[in-house]
Formats: sequence, structure tokens, C-alpha cells
Amino acid sequence: MKKATIILCILSLIWITSCIRNLTETETPTHTISLGFTTTQTGNNSLVSTRQTNGLTLWINQINAAGGITLEDGSIIKFTAVSHDDAGDEQNVKDLYTQMIMDEDVDILFSPYTSSLTDAAAAIADEHGKLLITIGAASDASYEKGYTSVFQTYTPASRYLAGAIDLLAHLDQDSKKIAYIHENSGYSTIVAEAARAYAEGLGYETVLMDNYEIGEVDFESYIDDIIANEADVVLGGGHFQDGADFTQQLDTSDVDLDFLALLVAPPEPEFTDIGDAALGVIGPSQWEASVKFSPESAADTGLEWFGPLNDDFIEAYETAYNEEPSYHSMGGYAAGLILQKAILDANATSTAAVVTALNEMDILTCYGHIKFDTSTAAHGLQIGHDMVYIQWQEDDADNLIKQVVWPQAGATAEAIYPKP
Repeated sequence: MKKATIILCILSLIWITSCIRNLTETETPTHTISLGFTTTQTGNNSLVSTRQTNGLTLWINQINAAGGITLEDGSIIKFTAVSHDDAGDEQNVKDLYTQMIMDEDVDILFSPYTSSLTDAAAAIADEHGKLLITIGAASDASYEKGYTSVFQTYTPASRYLAGAIDLLAHLDQDSKKIAYIHENSGYSTIVAEAARAYAEGLGYETVLMDNYEIGEVDFESYIDDIIANEADVVLGGGHFQDGADFTQQLDTSDVDLDFLALLVAPPEPEFTDIGDAALGVIGPSQWEASVKFSPESAADTGLEWFGPLNDDFIEAYETAYNEEPSYHSMGGYAAGLILQKAILDANATSTAAVVTALNEMDILTCYGHIKFDTSTAAHGLQIGHDMVYIQWQEDDADNLIKQVVWPQAGATAEAIYPKP
């Protein structure tokens, strides 16, 4: 009798434990959301593309390590990543994003690096009704095609160099002759054309408007044209390697410039590999470590604060990757924060619910202000975030250091002018 009682008690305990386990599982189910994206692991853009991916991966790892995103019903959202090397090729991007959607059951997409590759991914995402959050893609064009589920993290290309021209006007009121030398890509062309229109509206003279092919390494003929047209300001560039090569060749030429501002390359830590040629060069940056947004600054502007502080992101990134984060690193991380906030606000993960939350988003993060255009003409275009402008200067020990020189409210140093 005693033995039967013991057996009955054991069976009861097993049943109770099973019920508790089932109840717990019922109350707090965990859903894994698959995130798909490609990276450029080879070629000129491999460095910045890798940093973009690092930032996004850091966010994914942090969310999962913290136990996921908890919705109001107690359910848990965690993430897994599906990624492929696109080798910087548009056809690869089209094939790989189709593959991730059709064969690998990816739920939500992030973009590749560069506007041209992102444009290819956006068309595929829209065709299949998938949400795409774009990173490392500034061209306005992708958001002028009627897509309703493509959302931009970066400041648009049309506003990339406007602040540099404002800085020039602040430094020197005299009329200047500007040469625009830019990469022949959609993103760089939009930047240059918008900058030209803005500068001419302020009274600056355009003396040269030219472009070079992607992958160009010899800029001698362009420099000769700059000299022949007596330009004292050069604006343009494209991506990292061409920007670094162009700057170095300008430095060893006979050209005498007062002001040089280029896209992408100057904010990267590796830009100083060109040595003293980097001195005085200005570049637009989506984010810099020294520009600190905070819950207090959010309160001052009437915005909701979301996410970690700048220093917390920097420490986590440096611990994970043993390098300083660039704005490309922060871009990847910020894209994750955008998705996280949208899921929390939607209290759901369906595309329709998350898109609605993104349309209503108006927040401040360690990356800056996030808000999207919801008009038919430019749906998903980033309208909240503004650029900052850096310049390479020397410290007291003659070491090259990066300073924020514009806007004045966020500046860490006065700009050196004219360029050494």
C-alpha cells in the first residue's frame, strides 16, 4: 500500500511539473524572427560594409542575450540572421534577396551597403511584400518609386553636403569657385547635383562638374582640370577607396585648395593611413562618437528617447570587435534599434503592424533623430536625421585627430581654414 502511494505521488509530481511547464510555455511563447541581409565581403566597399554588418550583428546579439523583446502578452521575440556575400554585384543582390524570401523564409530584410545595391534589394522586397530597413544607402531615388514598406536609416543624399556649404559660408563670405568631382554612381551624383544647386543658390560659382567611374584609381586628369579652372573649393567623392586615393593625389599635386569636403572616406579611422594628406579634409558623417545625444536632449526637443547611451554603444562595439565604431557601424546598430522600437510600438511582428509603427515613429536615439516621410511621393525617406561634419586636425603632439566642426551646436573644435 505504501509503495503504491509513493508511486502515485511520483506520478502526481510528474503531472504537476508537466502542467507547470506547459502553462509556462503557453504564457511565454518564444518566437524567432529571421532577419535577412547581404554584405560585401570583397572589393572596395568591403571595409565599410563589414562595419555596417558588425553594428547590426551587435544589436541582434544584445537583444538575444537580454532575453529578447517582450510583447504585452508576455511572448518573447528573438532573432536569427541569414546573410550572404553579395560581392558588390547588383544581380547577386537580386538573386540573394529572392533566395532569402522564397527559399530561406526570411521574415524581415535589411539592405546591403551602397545605394545601388539597396535599390536592387528594395525592388525585390516590394515585389514580395517584405519590410526592408535600409542601411548605408543615402540615395533619395529608392523612396520615390511608390514603395510602402522600405524605410531609410541614413540622412538622404540630397542633404549630404548642404552642411559643408553652410560651413564654408560661415568661414568665408567671399565668392568661391567650386569644382564638383564625384563618383559616377546614383548616390554620389544626387549628392553632387543637390550640393551644386544649394551652393549656387547662395551665390557660389560652379567652375567644374565632372565624374569618374567606379573603381577609378588615377585622378591626374581631374586634378589638372581643377587647376585649369582655378577652383579653390572641391566637393564630391564617392566611397572610401576612391576618396582616399583622390585626397592623396591632390596632396602631391600643384593644386591649392581652401576647402575640401568628400563623401564617406574622411570619417573612417583608416583615412589617416594617407598621412598628412588627411589634414584639413572635411567629411559628412551620419554619426560621431563625440556628438552625444541623451534623454535630456530628447526632453529638450520634445522627443521620446529610445535605446542605450552613446558611450554604452561604443563600449559594447569596441569590446565585440576590438576597433572604434565608425558611422557605418552605428548605422547598422541604429537600423536594429528602429526595428526594435517599431515591434514594441506595434506589439506585433506582422509586416502591416510594424510598417504602421514605423510611419508613426518620431524618436531620438544615440544615433540621432528618427522620423520617416509618409507622403506618396517619398514614402520611407528619412526626414529626422541630420549630418555632422568632421575635419582631420592635429593635436598638441601633431597627431591627427578627428574633430566635429559643424554644426556649431555640436562642434568639438573650430574648423581649420583655409585647408593646410
